[in-house]
Amino acid sequence: MIKKNDRIKLNIESCSSNGSGVGHHEGMAVFVPATAAGDEITAHILKVKKTYAFAKVESIITPSPDRIEADCPVYLKCGGCVFSHMNYKAEAELKAAHVAECFKRIGGVEPEFEPVIAAGSDRRYRNKAQFPVLIENGELKAGFYSSHSHRVVHCSDCLLQPEEFEDILSVFSEYVRENAVTSYDETAHKGLLRHIYLRKGTKSGEIMVCAVINGNRLPDEEGLVSKLRKAVPAVKSIIVNVNKEKTNVILGKFCRTLWGEDYITDILCGLTFRISPLSFYQVNRDQAEKLYGKAAEYASLSGNETVLDLYCGAGTIGLSMAKNAREIIGVEIVPEAIEDAKLNAQINGISNARFICGDAAQAAEVLKNEGIRPDVIILDPPRKGCSPDMISTAVQMQPDRIVYVSCDPATLARDCGIFADLGYTAVKATPVDMFPRTGHIECACLLEQNKRNRR
Repeated sequence: MIKKNDRIKLNIESCSSNGSGVGHHEGMAVFVPATAAGDEITAHILKVKKTYAFAKVESIITPSPDRIEADCPVYLKCGGCVFSHMNYKAEAELKAAHVAECFKRIGGVEPEFEPVIAAGSDRRYRNKAQFPVLIENGELKAGFYSSHSHRVVHCSDCLLQPEEFEDILSVFSEYVRENAVTSYDETAHKGLLRHIYLRKGTKSGEIMVCAVINGNRLPDEEGLVSKLRKAVPAVKSIIVNVNKEKTNVILGKFCRTLWGEDYITDILCGLTFRISPLSFYQVNRDQAEKLYGKAAEYASLSGNETVLDLYCGAGTIGLSMAKNAREIIGVEIVPEAIEDAKLNAQINGISNARFICGDAAQAAEVLKNEGIRPDVIILDPPRKGCSPDMISTAVQMQPDRIVYVSCDPATLARDCGIFADLGYTAVKATPVDMFPRTGHIECACLLEQNKRNRR
C-alpha cells in the first residue's frame, strides 16, 4: 500500500488537461505534475487518498519522446505554463483529446471533431497581463499568483508576454522605490498598489499601462508618466484604475487617464477595434482570427440573416461577421464594453449592427418579446457557461443555427447536452489553442436545430 513519502518507480501512461502525468502503482492512480506520457520516473509520494495519490518527480529514469527542457525558470512555482516540459505538438493533441472526452463524458454528445487549430507560436502571444504586486523593503515583486494561493511569484519576463512588458515593470520597480509606494495587503485592506495591468495591440503595437490602486491617486503621477514614456515609446495610454473594494476582482469601476488616450486600438479580422481597460478582447490576437474564422464558417451567412451575438464584449465576433449578415444585434452586461462595441462599429463604418447593454438572458427575452427571431445565435459566455434561462430563451427563439464559442470544454459539453435535450444537436466542433503552454483550450461548436423541430 502506498504511503506518504514513499519513493516509487512509475511509468507515466497518460497526461491530464492540467499537465499532470498519470501512472499506476499497485492499482492506484498517481498524478505527477511536469511529466509526459512515456516518462519513466522515480516519484516521491506527497499525498494519498483512497483511490489515487499525488507525487512529485524525484528523478527521470527514461524521458518521454515528448519531453523537452523547460525554458522558464519559475514555471513550476507559477503554475501557469503546465506544459512547459512537453513539445507543443503533443500538447495540442492532448488538448484536442480532452475536448472530445468532455463532450462524450459530460455532455453525452459526440459531434464531428475537426482537427485542432494549433497556434503558430507558443511564445510572446499574449496581449494582456495582470500582475499582482508585492513590495518589500522598497523592492517590487510582480508576476503571478502561485497555483491555488495568493503568494506572488516574481517573474520579470514571462515568455508568453511581449518583451516591452518587462521594461514597464522595470520602470515601476524604480518608481515604487523612489516614492515609497506600498503594495496592497488584502487581509488588512491597506496599501496602495494592487496590480499592474498591461495591454498591447498585437498588430498596432500600441501599449496601455494601467495601475490598479486602493486609493484615488499615486504619488508623483507626472514622474511615473515621464518614466514610462521615455522607457517605452510604444505606450499610448497611461491610466489609474481605482479599486477600494475588499475583493479579489482585479479592476474597479472607475478609471482616470493620466496621459494619452482612454484606450488603445488593434486590428482584428481586418477591422479596427478600440480597447479600454474594462473591455474584453481575446488575449491571443492571431489565434482569435482563426477562431472567428471558424465561427463564421459555422454561422454560414449568406447576407440575409439576423445574427444575435450574446456576451458580445467589445463586439469583435459579431462585427467580424457583419459584412455577411443582414443585421447584427450584440448583447453584453458591461457598459464600457458596449460603448466600445458601438464605437467599433462606427470606426469601421458598420451600419447594420446595434448593441444592447444588459444580462444576456434578460436581453434575449426582451428581443424575443419584440418579435425578433434570429437566424443565427452566437454564444461566447464566460468560463462558467450559459445559464439555464439563457439556454431556454435561445431555444425558444428557434434559430436555425447556434455557434457556441467557449474557453471551457467542460461547461461547453454540459451546455451542449442541455441543448440536445431541447432540440439542438452539436454537429461539429473545432478546438482552437488560444493559450499555448497553459491548461486552457478554446473551442468553436456548431449546433443545428433537429429537423423534426424546425419552424
